[in-house]
Amino acid sequence: MGHRPAGAQPPDAMHRIRPDQPHPLHDTAATRRIEQAAAARLPPHTLMQRAGLAVARLARALAPHARTIWIACGPGNNGGDGLEAAMHLRQLGLPVTVTWLGVPESAPEDALQSWQRAQGAGVQFASEAPAGLGPHDLCIDALLGLGLAPGGSRPPSQRLLALLQQLRGSPAPVLAVDLPTGLQGDTGQYAPGFAPPANTTFASPRHTLSLLTLKPGLFTGSGRDAAGTVWLDSLGCSAPDEPSCAWLAAPPAPPERTHASHKGSYGDVAVVGGEGMRARGMGMTGAALLAASAALHGGAGRVLVALLDGASRELDVQQPELMFRHVDALQLEQLTVVCGCGGGEAVRAVLPQVLALAPRLVLDADALNAIATDATLAQALADRAPKAQATVLTPHPLEAARLLGADTASVQAHRLAAAQQLAQRFGCIAVLKGSGSVIAAPGQPPCINPTGNALLATAGTGDVLAGLIGARWAAGLAPWNAAAEAVHAHGRAADVWPAGQALTAGALARRIWLGETVTPA
Repeated sequence: MGHRPAGAQPPDAMHRIRPDQPHPLHDTAATRRIEQAAAARLPPHTLMQRAGLAVARLARALAPHARTIWIACGPGNNGGDGLEAAMHLRQLGLPVTVTWLGVPESAPEDALQSWQRAQGAGVQFASEAPAGLGPHDLCIDALLGLGLAPGGSRPPSQRLLALLQQLRGSPAPVLAVDLPTGLQGDTGQYAPGFAPPANTTFASPRHTLSLLTLKPGLFTGSGRDAAGTVWLDSLGCSAPDEPSCAWLAAPPAPPERTHASHKGSYGDVAVVGGEGMRARGMGMTGAALLAASAALHGGAGRVLVALLDGASRELDVQQPELMFRHVDALQLEQLTVVCGCGGGEAVRAVLPQVLALAPRLVLDADALNAIATDATLAQALADRAPKAQATVLTPHPLEAARLLGADTASVQAHRLAAAQQLAQRFGCIAVLKGSGSVIAAPGQPPCINPTGNALLATAGTGDVLAGLIGARWAAGLAPWNAAAEAVHAHGRAADVWPAGQALTAGALARRIWLGETVTPA
């Protein structure tokens, strides 16, 4: 593809990030160290030349018939990558317009060289986006990338915000260089002053070319919407020596099912929850039945259901395979227990017994809320790990905030850290749900799940996940693998959900089976 400077990466160095392979993630500090070490081993300006060429190659692949390519370049080295890309695209005869926020007198040395190269190639410069950008054209966001001030402490200029608004509102696809402008690479949240208005939907497809490393913020929180499709180019550099701060998860393979097996080979799951109408007039038995359905379809050998507060169902005519029990009739010490789904206030009375006896325990919803407000229950949860009793917590951000004595905004601002704090505090595996669910355990890097979408934003899907984790765990997976595999399969089912069919929690529970998906009934 056109001019290729000496030392440029081979053509196959770039690849799209897909949800079926694990990938190491590196935070901002580690990425900067990797960049500095790579630059020290190469002739001056080489890394920027490679980055600009990579951007140009992907730009041409994404918009092969573009009539106009607009590149918004910041004053730093991210802008230099954009200027370098502009030179390559112009040399190919493509119509390129650049808006550059820098000035030659204060530009970093590498960015200055790329500006000179762009000028020499005849790139057109303008103060704003060209008129008439359409869906077949392309915008390139090279405003800040990793160059955001630490913590976003420096407010964005009005000029930068105006360009950012043009990028977000353009009908042309947008390719971000390294990171979408304003997104914090470590957290997946926007720095102060950069966030789009609430409930903003982007007007066109998003792509991000991450350079050298993958950053965790691309895959969790606001990062998934902002980044869109993520690509990685290592710029011809060897794998980094820096340890990863997290991993983008891939699904562990579910255990093989041998012909010479029976229902006892795959464990018993007991679902404890589903408050009845008697005490508060707020029946929530459906949540427990959804978790039980997910456990049933997720591969458990048997599923027992203990409804609370006088709720009783001798038979679920839709799922006669479910076996209903009084909670006192459960042999908790022999079961994988899923507790809390729809438990309401009634779950408080059974939690001490469940925490004390269950060897494998998934805690969700109202069980988590009860523990967050009761120091005795919280201590009983923390006491499980020293007794070799394993626990998986599945909070959404508000439930996680209650457990940590924080607020939802604080949890969302540092999702990886919040999940790690929960895991460390209670000696458990924590699954912090949300966009890019985070799975954490004491003493190891967390994982970010790459599957799932907004179709899961409906009542009961969290209960389905809890039941699915229980099934995977009871059937023989280690607790970490059970959680990671269930979260991945849960999200994957939403990703391949048939267009035009509503995703309900009941249909979702019936669709997942041992890591595969089946057509909804």
